[in-house]
Amino acid sequence: MQALSFVSRQLARLCLLVAGLALLGLMGVTIVDVLLRLVFRLSGGALNWSVIGSVELVRYLLMFSLLAAMAASVERSQVVVEAFSHGLSPTLKERLGGLFLLGFVVLGAVMAIGLWQEAGIAAQRGQVTQDLRIPMAPIYQFGAVLCALLALRSLVHAALGTLFATEGGGVHHE
Repeated sequence: MQALSFVSRQLARLCLLVAGLALLGLMGVTIVDVLLRLVFRLSGGALNWSVIGSVELVRYLLMFSLLAAMAASVERSQVVVEAFSHGLSPTLKERLGGLFLLGFVVLGAVMAIGLWQEAGIAAQRGQVTQDLRIPMAPIYQFGAVLCALLALRSLVHAALGTLFATEGGGVHHE
């Protein structure tokens, strides 16, 4: 069980790194694009510089950052509604949280399978992005991997929350 927790923490760190890099890239593209538009406006149209495909870049970087962040913080992302769980024991609350995570397992798995299938179709058809002509298959494949990480981490934490919950309200570490 400690090995599962360790692997899950390492995967979370990897996902946070991906999310952080994607957000930095997204912000960099946005800042450069805004500054170049300002230069265009200030020069009266004489300097027509722009970031080609900025909308495309932002779209896919946002997708990667959101999927990676979801996978990284799955065990901390639940909203507890006190009105429904007020009188429940901490162990029961933790087990219900673990059952709730099974929904994320299904969601992540369905999204991963769907994106992987789209990657295969995109590769067969030679689909590329509209502006930058980047092949779509690797974009879908990377999204599928991030969704699979969401499903995997959700499964690990669902198991830890439902099977290894203790009467003290925490996960029992052997």
